[in-house]
Amino acid sequence: MSHVTTRDHAMQVLKVVQKKKAHEDIVHQIRTLIDSGKLKSGDHLPTERDLTETFKVSRTTVREAIRTLEGMKFVQSRRGNGTHVVVSSEEASVQPLAVPLFTEKDDILDIFCVRKIVEPHVARLAAQNATPHEIDKMEEILRQQAECIERGENIIETDSAFHRHMAQTAKNRVMQRLLLALVDLYKETHEKHLMDNDKWARRSLHGHTQVLSAIKNGDSVAAQASMLRHLEDIEGIIFHKKGGDGSSKTL
Repeated sequence: MSHVTTRDHAMQVLKVVQKKKAHEDIVHQIRTLIDSGKLKSGDHLPTERDLTETFKVSRTTVREAIRTLEGMKFVQSRRGNGTHVVVSSEEASVQPLAVPLFTEKDDILDIFCVRKIVEPHVARLAAQNATPHEIDKMEEILRQQAECIERGENIIETDSAFHRHMAQTAKNRVMQRLLLALVDLYKETHEKHLMDNDKWARRSLHGHTQVLSAIKNGDSVAAQASMLRHLEDIEGIIFHKKGGDGSSKTL
């Protein structure tokens, strides 16, 4: 008996597209599957050949659609590993907000200012609303982060995962969407400037540990203060490395 996956069910709803602006139609259909959660982060898209047959278009059109989705950061293509979804349905919902608002790499200082306004309040709400299961999940993320540091590995994924999960724990959808957009762009900044910065990695873990301790204790005031200190600490490391002026020209 063949094993039919959730992705297979999702693919069955794809329709033949109109030739005019066909790649836009493909993008729209795949985005809809991601937005609805039928395609999840980590799921692989069908092969280029399969998509060509499904949509009744040329491979060039399929490639153009995939490039568009990559530019929107919904999917990622790797040679020999196909194309897979890289955002959850929650993250997909904030991409239209993130793209027009947060694109200039010279606005990193402004992004930090917004994060320092929003994220301490998110931590405060997380301390008020976190369930034991959600706290366990954040503790697991920090264990993974500590293991990455000890192995000398990049912690960008676990760093971002902690902030994303805390945003979900806060139970405020508006703040969650805004913070997810900010964290997504900030992740790019980490990748460019801090990939091999052991000092940042360890300070990041220390800050996360203090924030989580306050959340676990249900201390909303301490959670808010700890998050602000954490952001100011990392901000100082980044801008010192970049010359202290918030520009991305000097490393």
